Amino acid sequence: MWQTCTIAQIVEQTPSIKSYFLRLSKPFTYMAGQHADVRLTAPDGYVAMRSYSIASAPSASNVIELAIERLPDGEVSPFFHDVAALGDEIELRGPIGGHFLWPERPTAPILLIGAGSGVVPLMAMLRHRRDLTQTVPTALLLSSRTERDVLFGDELLLLETADPNFELALAITRESPKRTTDFGRRIDSAMVTEVIGRLPRTPEHVFVCGSNPFVNIAADGALMAGLDASTIKTERYGG
Repeated sequence: MWQTCTIAQIVEQTPSIKSYFLRLSKPFTYMAGQHADVRLTAPDGYVAMRSYSIASAPSASNVIELAIERLPDGEVSPFFHDVAALGDEIELRGPIGGHFLWPERPTAPILLIGAGSGVVPLMAMLRHRRDLTQTVPTALLLSSRTERDVLFGDELLLLETADPNFELALAITRESPKRTTDFGRRIDSAMVTEVIGRLPRTPEHVFVCGSNPFVNIAADGALMAGLDASTIKTERYGG
């Protein structure tokens, strides 16, 4: 059901992505990996609706975080970036989604692969894992244009430093990476295979989120690395 929520905080994360912390009027229980629908209604009655993954962990309060990327030809994202302000009311419904979910009691290694804002549901999973003090070996392979474009970059680096069971690998596509553990090219099969090798054993859960072309490349890379198709779950955005 639709509800009205209030923008409680806005945080600029990257040059093109901001986090919007929305205070729910009717708090709901959700799982790491789910998303919510946002609906905007113009004065002339025109309605635009988009789905956004929830970035906050399920253990969070009645405030959820949506990280919204500005799209030049978008109908909803320009409103958030150019018009929305603290205290504004937004229509929202959720949670939505039942297949792209962090395992309830994971024991085998987990591989996360994302690009750009596709890291949002993966971040919710990592935050949930941290909040539950889970130690399941987990690796995140994240593609971004530059280091400035790495969404939640500081938080991910801190998480890697604090957690010996978490591996972070960045694929920086438009500049040379600063860390020797990162890559200076687009994600490919060889890269996926190398990151899998950083885990103590073969992952039994793989989550891939990004644009259609990216998901195809990343999922194919996991298959070529010998992972079973049944272990791979994907979430796609865009056309």
